[in-house]
Amino acid sequence: MTSETSILAEVLFDDRGLVPVIAQDAWSGEVLMLAYANKEALRLTLETGRAHYYSRSRAELWRKGDSSGNIQIVRKIAVDCDGDAVLYRIKQEGAACHTGARSCFFRTATVAEADAEGALAAREGVTGDHEAGIGRALALLERVVAERLRDLPDGSYVARLHDRGLGYVAQKVVEEAGETVVAALERREDELISEAADLLFHLTVLLRESGQSLASVAALLEARHRERSDS
Repeated sequence: MTSETSILAEVLFDDRGLVPVIAQDAWSGEVLMLAYANKEALRLTLETGRAHYYSRSRAELWRKGDSSGNIQIVRKIAVDCDGDAVLYRIKQEGAACHTGARSCFFRTATVAEADAEGALAAREGVTGDHEAGIGRALALLERVVAERLRDLPDGSYVARLHDRGLGYVAQKVVEEAGETVVAALERREDELISEAADLLFHLTVLLRESGQSLASVAALLEARHRERSDS
């Protein structure tokens, strides 16, 4: 990460001494919230690794999660090309929004995306942002599994797995892994995708039932990648 002195020097604060800050999930790429920070909030974020902001309504510094428990661990801070916006790439514990929603951006509108994406793909020779898409899909999978395990709704397959116990869930992972390998070796491509999806689903349940998460696995993979890149 750029040093504290240089990163602060790159930020252009407005006439109130503030800069907008976007909080983004470091793993999935999901945008979670927008708030404001002053120089002290940015300094404390850099020093502590916890997201600090400045409340315009209360006119005071605040550290995310002190009252709600929904803390934000900051993995990286970036400044945009003009210096007038800051990005916190974070690990979010709990909900980011004060409403209890995962993200503050939960009100959506349908747009004519097909033509726009088609034009982009034709121009760049790609079919979309695959990395972000993978992150969103896995984040959604983990969120749904976590909610099902928390609420245990009637008729839920996840609830039934929970009732059968950890040993049964582990057995399902082995079963789905075997079916995935067979589909790959027999070059049954459609079945391979389906079996791999089932494997990821049951693995996610196994991790959550064991007190772990896909996010923990992703963080370890990212750390291993950094270690290899630095070596």
